[in-house]
Amino acid sequence: MASLSTEEENYVRMSLLLTGISPRAARALFDREFHPSRLESSLKNEHNKLFDLKKIHVINAAQWNLLFTRFPDRPDSKTFDITLMITLLRNLTKISPPVCGFDQLPTTTETKPGADLSRIKYYRNYMAHLGDGKLDTGFFNTAWDDITSAINRLAGQQMKQECDHLKTKPLDQTNQEIMLEIKCSNDEIRELKNSFESLQLSHTKNEEIP
Repeated sequence: MASLSTEEENYVRMSLLLTGISPRAARALFDREFHPSRLESSLKNEHNKLFDLKKIHVINAAQWNLLFTRFPDRPDSKTFDITLMITLLRNLTKISPPVCGFDQLPTTTETKPGADLSRIKYYRNYMAHLGDGKLDTGFFNTAWDDITSAINRLAGQQMKQECDHLKTKPLDQTNQEIMLEIKCSNDEIRELKNSFESLQLSHTKNEEIP
């Protein structure tokens, strides 16, 4: 495989940070709020609220099946992705939202758990919509510091050290290939979405023609 440019390496490292380490940091907080020994009972107690979230498509069918498993399986946070964990933390705990809400990037002075979850969510969404699989080094360094500080607060120094190692370690071919595949998948998803929206728009215009 051809070597990556600095901007492409930045993209790979950031993707590995957000798909590998960040979910574990969120899970550390999640397991403090929903202790594994009480997770099943906690979810059952909130069944009605969770069902309301399912009705408005905040929770999808696949996530619902992870929350309310079939016997003998039991819900386990290790099967929850970061989106589901953040949804549960936002809606079922007293974790306070950042000043501008959970869906915006918090200011650097906001360091409570709700703000740190929002940081991780914001940068994950940013990466998912990135078109060319490259990250400017200035942005990369700023975002990296923002995310890893959040990880440190959520999960402790040991996980922060993993982040520091990831930032400088040589990338092997496996990591490069995985992240380039993710980029291609994101491109395909965007193209499908754009095609679908174009078809919808065309259909709407056709209906408006008398």
